[in-house]
Amino acid sequence: QVQLVESGGGSVQAGGSLRLSCAASGYTYSAYYMALAWFRQAPGQEREGVATIASDGRTYYADSVKGRFTISKDNAKNTLYLQMNSLKPEDTAMYYCAADGRVRTVVPRRVADFRYWGQGTQVTVSS
Repeated sequence: QVQLVESGGGSVQAGGSLRLSCAASGYTYSAYYMALAWFRQAPGQEREGVATIASDGRTYYADSVKGRFTISKDNAKNTLYLQMNSLKPEDTAMYYCAADGRVRTVVPRRVADFRYWGQGTQVTVSS
């Protein structure tokens, strides 16, 4: 089974940047073809999709982060990244990485689309 561990969270002032990383273990070669995603959940809110990179390179970004966040991966290092620029207080949340190997025609972006989850890393943006 795939295990995912996030890192890189922390506290930053509005307008600042952070880069989150998600290290995967338990991968076989077929794991390189998984869809990989970042979700976030603020207190009292539902978990929402932030960005996805599909196995074929197609990406999805939530409207709220387009132009500010960039999702990428390094297959050789089994690592997923989320570069977050121009951070806003409303970006404050627990950020989770997720992975799934099932074939889909639409780039997956829902919680139910992903089978494997990390434990999360906290991002706090102050005004």
